[in-house]
Amino acid sequence: MDSSDSAAQSAEFSSAVLAQALETRDPVAVALALRNDRVIVPLLSESGEPQVRVFRRGDADRYMLLLFSSVDTYVAMLPEESDHQVAAYTADELRDFLATNRGVIESVWFDVAGPHTMQASADDILDALNLS
Repeated sequence: MDSSDSAAQSAEFSSAVLAQALETRDPVAVALALRNDRVIVPLLSESGEPQVRVFRRGDADRYMLLLFSSVDTYVAMLPEESDHQVAAYTADELRDFLATNRGVIESVWFDVAGPHTMQASADDILDALNLS
């Protein structure tokens, strides 16, 4: 892959708008970024149809959805892994996933490895995405 391919891939799998909203720690700006741009969603590294990768603490009953402003912020969370599969979700795709899984998603975290981590409930994110 040459550097122009790498730059194009970085742009496709990042959201400067979301990164800036997280930096300012502004929930309204984060909601607008989710509604109007994209968010990077980790995927399981398995063959077959791609599935969203969710995380949980120990033996907790519910899961955390970790979302990222870029592939780089995901890689920073799991630098020891070598296969960081991701998708760039639109508002509609994120809304569909959360609506389908709202009963098992305990919380949603953004850029959990920092430097500008934020957390919200799945219901709060759905409410923000459903505003008309």
